[in-house]
Amino acid sequence: MRVLIVKTSSMGDVVHALPVVHDIRQAKPEAQIEWLVESTFAALPRMHPGVNRVHAVAWRRWRRKLLDRDTWRAMGELRSQLREQRYDCVLDLQGLLKSALWGRQANGPLMGFDTASAREPLATWLYARKAKVAPNMHAVNRCRLLAAAHLGYPVPTTLPVFGIVPGPGSWKLRSRASAALIPCASRPEKIWPEARWITVGKRLSSMGLTPVVIWGTEEEQVRAERIAAGCEGEVPPFLNVHDMAALLAQTQRAIGLDTGFSHLAAALGKPTIGIYCDHDPGLAGIVGPGGVASIGGKGQVPSLADVLALIEQQRMPQRTNV
Repeated sequence: MRVLIVKTSSMGDVVHALPVVHDIRQAKPEAQIEWLVESTFAALPRMHPGVNRVHAVAWRRWRRKLLDRDTWRAMGELRSQLREQRYDCVLDLQGLLKSALWGRQANGPLMGFDTASAREPLATWLYARKAKVAPNMHAVNRCRLLAAAHLGYPVPTTLPVFGIVPGPGSWKLRSRASAALIPCASRPEKIWPEARWITVGKRLSSMGLTPVVIWGTEEEQVRAERIAAGCEGEVPPFLNVHDMAALLAQTQRAIGLDTGFSHLAAALGKPTIGIYCDHDPGLAGIVGPGGVASIGGKGQVPSLADVLALIEQQRMPQRTNV
């Protein structure tokens, strides 16, 4: 059996889909599994030993240059890759028109959510087969149930196994006893006050952990440097997804906003606290085997006291929250 998983972005969404690989491997050990993903996040499925091949789509870059000849050449080359061999199942775990259109480029039947389950119902017009999955489930469970429905194996009842194994990175932590602070956010509404991050960093320092403040953009770098200066932490250079995974694998725990790096830390087995300032964590909360917690919600900015209390509670075994 040949399966192509279509889950292109964003980082947290790709992380949430990773347990599907383990599920397929358990049910169908002979399966050949490939993955279509945005080039920025291609390192994630490449870190999974159960993925045989990764196809990178640079749609975020291509869509800005649709009139360029090089763009059409690159898209044509990707389409040729996807049609080299026939797939028994092209599994769209994203449920968007974008992902469905790219899935249709592959040589095989495209399968996905039904109209009531897909994030963009228009995408379902492109599916050869559809399956109903409750929309109010956590993203990890939605992916696992959809795969089981289309590939014909029992719905998994085990905890999710993310299965990624980071290789050596380009940057080493100053101290082996470190904790990641992840104040990155895609929207201003998600930001948690800097003064609270500094206090959290100081608490971690008092526990013998060096705060490592993560960033991804120039604006976030400036914020990270201010936070690190206030709690005697360190700030790494800009790191790609592969190198960031290697860094997070070296840490002892993580505290972060609702962002891809936080979900990645949890998937790597790190005790992780997710701070949600503008989104309900019920559908996309922190999930992982190392003890996790999600706090806050839409219009419910977590207090400093609540986060500090969770840091203390995390010294005891926690659940995966799925």
